[in-house]
Amino acid sequence: MRMLVVGGSGFLGGEVCRRGVAAGWSVVGTSHRGEIAVPGVGARRLDVTDRDAVRRLVAEVGPDVVVGTAYRADDWTVTADGAAHVAYAAAEVGVRLVHLSSDALHGGRPEPYGDEEPPSPVHVYGAAKAAAETAVRAVDPSAVLVRTSLIVGEGSKQIRLCREALTGRAVLFTDELRCPIDVTDLARAVLELATSSYAGLLNVAGPDAVSRAELGLLVARRDGLDPGGMTTATGRSSGLVRPTQVRLDSSRAAGLLRTRLRGVAELLAG
Repeated sequence: MRMLVVGGSGFLGGEVCRRGVAAGWSVVGTSHRGEIAVPGVGARRLDVTDRDAVRRLVAEVGPDVVVGTAYRADDWTVTADGAAHVAYAAAEVGVRLVHLSSDALHGGRPEPYGDEEPPSPVHVYGAAKAAAETAVRAVDPSAVLVRTSLIVGEGSKQIRLCREALTGRAVLFTDELRCPIDVTDLARAVLELATSSYAGLLNVAGPDAVSRAELGLLVARRDGLDPGGMTTATGRSSGLVRPTQVRLDSSRAAGLLRTRLRGVAELLAG
């Protein structure tokens, strides 16, 4: 089996590449600079905003599965147009597509979001992820679209942010709830879905809904850091427009996958 990971230099993309190689896959990963720091992975340079370049690369690599993880929070063309180009190229040669989406396309509410909930974005990044989903579903109805949440693990930007907040160099919001998932759990789930026939939307996130501030406290406890210096605020007081309470109901994924989606309290146990 050959897998093409678009965005293989990213935190999740790199873990998917590592897990793929360990499982015996032939893996090719892409990055904007053409560098992938994962042994055994063929690295290719790719600009996902260039539709013809994406088509050429997919045809050249000849993958059985394409995993789309590339995004840039501040760039609509990478996040939305890039996803559309990857979906078009995968559909053109008839290969399986796993597209990574985000809970950031929801606006927030007290009740959990089911797998089929329509997007309700409140900021540009969420709108771009919603547009990406619309394009992927229109181009390739057989694709699986994985809606996930904050991705944690050593080296993740989420853990770095918590450590910075614990030393007063960043701020963690107390009113922004998410369902963090470990990068290894998510990568395993992606590989399972790559060889499944599941099509459509699927929530794949952890079972624990915690605020970013609560996540910071868990990191402090695990790492033996003083939580007294942690800087917190509310999204409303900051003047930023961001999703607030976004709980993903991942019960369908939990019943479908062999991979156990662990809660953040377990992941960050001292």
